[in-house]
Amino acid sequence: MVLKLLTSLFGSKNEREIKRLQPLVDQINQLEARMQGLSDADLKAQTAKLKTALENGASLDDLLPEAFATVREASVRTLKMRHFDCQLIGGMILNMGRIAEMKTGEGKTLVATLPAYLNALTGKGVHIITVNDYLARRDTEWMGQIYTFLGLEVGTIVHGMDDQERKRAYGADITYGTNNEFGFDYLRDNMKFDIDTIVQGDLHYAIVDEVDSILIDEARTPLIISGPAEKSTHLYYQVNGIIPSLKAEQHYTKDEKARSVALTEEGVAAAERLLQVENLYDPRNIETLHHVNQALKAHTLFKRDVDYIVKEGQVIIVDEFTGRLMPGRRYSEGLHQALEAKEGVRIENENQTLATITFQNYFRMYDKLAGMTGTADTEAAEFKKIYNLEVNVVPTNMPMIRIDNPDVIYKTRREKYEAVLDEIEALHTKGQPVLVGTISIDVSEQIAEKLKKRGIKHAVLNAKNHEAEAEIISMAGQRAAVTISTNMAGRGTDIKLGEGVTELGGLHILGTERHESRRIDNQLRGRSGRQGDPGSSRFYLSLEDDLLRIFGGQRIGSIMERLGLQDGEPIEHNLISRAIENAQTKVEAHNFDIRKHLLEYDDVMNQQREVIYRQRRELLMGNDIKETILDTIGERADQIAAQFADERALAEDWDWQGISDAVFKQFNYRIKPFDADTLDGLNEEGLAQEIYDQTVAVHQARETQFGTDAMRHLERIVMLQTVDNLWKDHLLSMDHLKEGIGLRGYAQQNPLLVYKKEGFDMFQALIERIKEETLGILFRIQLAEPASLEEMQKKQDQELVFSGAGESGPPKKKPIRRANEKVGRNDPCPCGSGKKYKKCCGR
Repeated sequence: MVLKLLTSLFGSKNEREIKRLQPLVDQINQLEARMQGLSDADLKAQTAKLKTALENGASLDDLLPEAFATVREASVRTLKMRHFDCQLIGGMILNMGRIAEMKTGEGKTLVATLPAYLNALTGKGVHIITVNDYLARRDTEWMGQIYTFLGLEVGTIVHGMDDQERKRAYGADITYGTNNEFGFDYLRDNMKFDIDTIVQGDLHYAIVDEVDSILIDEARTPLIISGPAEKSTHLYYQVNGIIPSLKAEQHYTKDEKARSVALTEEGVAAAERLLQVENLYDPRNIETLHHVNQALKAHTLFKRDVDYIVKEGQVIIVDEFTGRLMPGRRYSEGLHQALEAKEGVRIENENQTLATITFQNYFRMYDKLAGMTGTADTEAAEFKKIYNLEVNVVPTNMPMIRIDNPDVIYKTRREKYEAVLDEIEALHTKGQPVLVGTISIDVSEQIAEKLKKRGIKHAVLNAKNHEAEAEIISMAGQRAAVTISTNMAGRGTDIKLGEGVTELGGLHILGTERHESRRIDNQLRGRSGRQGDPGSSRFYLSLEDDLLRIFGGQRIGSIMERLGLQDGEPIEHNLISRAIENAQTKVEAHNFDIRKHLLEYDDVMNQQREVIYRQRRELLMGNDIKETILDTIGERADQIAAQFADERALAEDWDWQGISDAVFKQFNYRIKPFDADTLDGLNEEGLAQEIYDQTVAVHQARETQFGTDAMRHLERIVMLQTVDNLWKDHLLSMDHLKEGIGLRGYAQQNPLLVYKKEGFDMFQALIERIKEETLGILFRIQLAEPASLEEMQKKQDQELVFSGAGESGPPKKKPIRRANEKVGRNDPCPCGSGKKYKKCCGR
C-alpha cells in the first residue's frame, strides 16, 4: 500500500526517467525549423561539422540534440517518415546503453537510426543486430537511405558472404547483421592464420533488435565451430535397434519438466542383454552407455515435426522459440546422430569443438550495448544481472486500446481445437482478420487441415515456409484474412489493417496454447493494436496442454470438476489466468537459473579464451616472434635446472644423465660436458644459463641452415598450429570436466568452485604444454616445403561446421560429411557390416 501511494505521488522510476529526458526532446524540436531551412547540401554537411566538434572535445551527449534533429530531417527527406517524440526518447535510451521497450508498431527500426548515426560519428563503427538475414538486408536498404544521404557508409553481414565482402561490411560506419553472423565471425577471426584476413574490428557499440529473443531465448545455446572427429557410426545404429524393445516405467523413467530420461535397474539389465554387454557401467563400456542414454532421449523426449523435421534425408532442428528451421545446426554429444539413427537417415560424422562462445559473453565484450524490443520488462532483472542493462519502457505514440480477454480453458485438446475452429469461422464470416498463434509446426498444420475441410481460406506461416513470411504477415490485417503462425514467426514485420477492418474491431489474436514464457505470449498479443489501432486477443487452453499438465493442471482440473462442467463447456475466469501466469513465472525462473548456470561455467572458459585469443592475435600481428621463442627457451631451461640442480650437493654429483636426457627430450641435442672450472661453484641459475646459451646456439645454427625468413615463417606456423591443436583438446577436456562435475555435490563440494579450480589447473598445464610442444617441434622439424598460411586456412575452412541458435551462420565450405540419402530396409547397412540394414542395425 505504501509503495502504491509513493508511486502515485512521485511516479514510478521509469516515469521519472522518461520525464528527465523531456527537456532534450524540447531542444530537438526547437532545432527542427532550422534543419528544415537547410539545403540538401547543408544538411549533408552536418556530419562533417559534428565530427569536427567531436574531435575538438565535445562529447556525444553535447552533440545529441543536433545529431538527432539532423537524422529526423534526413529521414523526412529520404523516407517521408518523421520521428515522433516518443521515438526520440527511445533513441536517447539506446544511446545511454540501455534497453528500450517499445510496443509493436512504434517504429523501433526507425528509432535505431538516431543513436546509430550519433555513435557512428566517432568512426569506431556501430553494429545493429537483427534476428534474421531478411531483416538485416531490408533495414540496410531501407534505413540505409538516411545514412547514405548524410555521408555515412552502411554494410550488411549475411549468410554466404566471403571474407573480403565481410571485411568491407565491417569497415562501414554502420553494419547490419544477425547475432549468429557477428558471433561466428568473432570465433573464425580467432582461428585465422593471417592478420589481413581478420574481418571484424573492435566491438564498440551494438544495438540489438528483438533483444529479448537474442540475449535471453537464444542465450542457452552457445555458438560452436567444430571440425570432423572420425568415429564409427556403427554403435549408433546398433543401440538404436534396441530402444523400441525398452518399455516406459519398466525399463526407463522420464521427467518432462527436466527434459531427462534414465534407465531403471531392469532397463540396464535389458540393455546389457540386447547389446550382449556384460556390464554397461564397466569403464570400458562408458561410451556404449552414453550412446544408450542419447538414443533414449532421441526416442522419448524429441518429437518429429516439433523439435526437428526430416527433410531431404537430413534431421533439421526446429528452433523452440521462433519455430524456424536451423539447417546446418546440430545437437551436440551424439544426440543428433541418435536422431539420425532413429529416423533411418545417413549418420553424419561426429565433430569436435574447435571454438565456442555464449551470446552472453560475446555481447558483453562491446564497450556499449543497447537493445530494443516490445517485451523486455518481465526479464528486467536478468538483463540487469547478466548484462548490466537497465530497461526503460517508452510511452506509446497513441494510446493502447487493444482488448486482452481472459483465457478460456477446456478439459481436452479436442474440445479446445473445436472451439478454436468455431471462433475462427465466426470471425472469418464477420470479416474480422485473425492471427492464430501455435507453439509448434504440427499444430499449425493440423489446424490448417481442419480449416481446409471447413472451406476457410487461410495462410500458414511456419518454419517450413518462412521465406515468404514478410509477405504473408503483411497481408494478415486484410478483411477476412486467416493467418496461422508459429509463435514468433514474422517478427519485425508490421501488420497493417486493411480497409474497413478498424470498424470490425481490428486484428484478433487467437492463441492456441500458452508458452512457457509470458514474454512470448505478449509478443503474439503485440501483433495487434499497433499505433492506436483497435484489436483483441484471447488464448484457448486445455488441461492436456504441456504447461498446465506439467505445472499445475491438477488444481485447475479439480476446480472444473467441482463446477461440474460438461464436455465442450469452457471455464473463463481471471483467477485461472492468474494461476497460469504463476506457472509461467516459475518456468521463467527455472530457465533463468539454467542460463545463469551456463554463464557461470562459460565465464571460466571465457577468461581462458581471452588469453588464448590474445596470444594468437599477437602471433599474427608480429611477423618476428624470435624474442618469444628465446623467452620460452629461457623458461624451459630454468625449469630443467630447477628439477636437477640440487643446491645441497656438489655440481659434479648432480644427475647429469637426467639433465642430458631432459635437454635432449626438449631441444633435440645432447648438452656438451662441462669442464672442471665451469662445474666449480655451479648453481641452479648458472646451469639454467648454460642450457640457455647452448640451446640458443643450436637454434641459431638451424636459422643459418634454413634462412632467417624461413625460420620466422616456421616459428609462426608451428606455434599457431600447436596453440590450435592443444586448445581444441583442452576444450574437449573442459567439456568432459563439466559433464561430470555435478557429481562433486555428493561429496559436499561446490561443483562450480571445483570446476573453476580444476579448470585453472588444466589451463596452466595447457600453457606449459604449448611451450614444450612448440619448442620440441621447432628443434626437430626438417625443412621440406612448409605449408603456407593460406593453405592452412583453406584446409581449416573446408572442415568447419557451425552450430548454435538462430537460423544462419558463416558459409560452410564443404564440411566433411557423408551423403544424406535415406537408408532403406533392404539397403546395405551403413555400419559397413555387409548385411542388409533390416538384419543388422535396423533390427
